Amino acid sequence: MIKITADSTCDLSPELLAKYDISLAPLHVLIEEDDFLDGVDITPKDIFRYVSVENKSCSTAAINTYEYEQFFKPFTETHETIIHISLGSQFSSCYQNATLAAQELKQIIVIDSQNLSSGSGLLVVEAAELARQGKSPQEIEARLIALIPEIEASFVIDKMEYLKRGGRCSSIEAFGATLLKIKPSIEVVNGKMEVGKKYRGNFKGCLEKYIKDRLAGRTDIDTSRIFITHSECSDETVASVKEALSELKQFDDVLITKAGCTISTHCGPNTLGILFKRTIK
Repeated sequence: MIKITADSTCDLSPELLAKYDISLAPLHVLIEEDDFLDGVDITPKDIFRYVSVENKSCSTAAINTYEYEQFFKPFTETHETIIHISLGSQFSSCYQNATLAAQELKQIIVIDSQNLSSGSGLLVVEAAELARQGKSPQEIEARLIALIPEIEASFVIDKMEYLKRGGRCSSIEAFGATLLKIKPSIEVVNGKMEVGKKYRGNFKGCLEKYIKDRLAGRTDIDTSRIFITHSECSDETVASVKEALSELKQFDDVLITKAGCTISTHCGPNTLGILFKRTIK
């Protein structure tokens, strides 16, 4: 019997977690001197209040080895194998810490997603479906490793304020982007976050251009599943994105999820991305 677990950064909805019996290890969210657990005693709305209203600094921290050991132990007593999909190793020390914990407990396979948010969530759901199909731990691991380079994850950010606070852009860059109404696309490339195309105009119009850029005319996309993951975007914005997406490509499953505390801490509200798989070469 196989148990699928993941870091809280995978940004899967409560419905998906329940459907596949997936358990999450929560990262830490630091609000100045206070330490919270992602999704346990803090939410993105709390973060936005602390930052925007109370002007407090906010950051995230990895799960340590001891915490992983305590997280994994109950599952080792009820399952033959645990497959854990971690936040990408170039974003955090979570993967390294989970690997150290796994060495102590033996029956755990840790997968470096090389991604974040529902980019890693795509791998988590894939693992859960393969486990349901009766695939062996080795077969699941091999499939996930083959799939990792084919995950396409990107987001469009409405405002640069949170990137500025996190030291990912200067005050001058943030001011210039605001003045010119620039909305940058943040992409995961080879396990790292990079700034991609910069869109100009209102947020809704920029999202329409972004979706077209990501999907139009492509023949290398696996259309079985796509995530629309967002950070406190309006229902109207999400609906318009879903409609624009359906006009370009028909996916079997369109999953809408809210970004968790990690994406929210670094990107702020009104951030939205589409995340999907390319076909394995």
